[in-house]
Amino acid sequence: MGSITGALGPLFLLILLGAAIGYGRWPNATFWPQMERLIYFVLFPAMLVSTLATADVSQVPVGRLALVLLGAMGLFGLGLWHFRAWLGLSPAAFTSVFQGAVRFNTYVGVAGAAALHGSLGATTAAVAVAIMVPVVNVMCVASFVAAGTLGRASMGQSAIALAKNPLILACLAGIALNLTGIGLPGWSQDTVELLGRAALPLGLVAVGVALRPSALLRFDRGVMATNSVKLLLMPAFVLLLSWSLGLDAVSRDVALLFAALPTATSAYILARQLGGDAEMMAAIITGQTLLAMLTLPFWLKLVV
Repeated sequence: MGSITGALGPLFLLILLGAAIGYGRWPNATFWPQMERLIYFVLFPAMLVSTLATADVSQVPVGRLALVLLGAMGLFGLGLWHFRAWLGLSPAAFTSVFQGAVRFNTYVGVAGAAALHGSLGATTAAVAVAIMVPVVNVMCVASFVAAGTLGRASMGQSAIALAKNPLILACLAGIALNLTGIGLPGWSQDTVELLGRAALPLGLVAVGVALRPSALLRFDRGVMATNSVKLLLMPAFVLLLSWSLGLDAVSRDVALLFAALPTATSAYILARQLGGDAEMMAAIITGQTLLAMLTLPFWLKLVV
């Protein structure tokens, strides 16, 4: 593995560039929301399809990787529900804490895995996304249902949105193309790969644009709890579980990377749509993204 800071540094600089662009509201207030839609619905799905459709997935210990990642998400998700009364949060605030603890920023994860381990890292990260995205979306929607912030009409809309999630559909399409042996024939491979290459740099800049520094003024028990789980406890648990299950170095590093990622910026949209505490969600997203610039290199240097 190359230098951790050398691999992650450019990714963090792109996020900071996005933060500067967002602060200056350049080029205008409507540009980046539309760009985020392009990244989410076209560019990032193209990257997942191109990676999964042509990857040698036999190099990835899918079962053990799934056990590590889903085991950690399930354990800490249940743990938060167990300590819900102790946290003393409103139902809306608790759903934001829950999202902050279990969701992960796919752009940073895939870009980081590729920077650390090249094509095998990108393949392993794409497999991790395919494993985690459906489960984490179901968990988060279920948290709104269980907390009572979600009306019946909204629940139906959420189920439809989940079924139409472009990342889930892209993973299914890529896996189907791989298993059937169809792959990406002819010009389709080069075309989809070119689209996918634009996803990560633009996605990282978009992460920075979405940051809201003013939200950092909110700091309470809920924010502390979710940050502790996401940036400290979950990575520690995943690292121990990876060692105990004998994951190879690449799979271990990718699992640790995904466990230590800041939460997804899309969590803010879900919080607004499903009755969560959107302002707390903004504080969690911004705080975790900035703190991860310190904690991610720390965790990855432990396994060098």
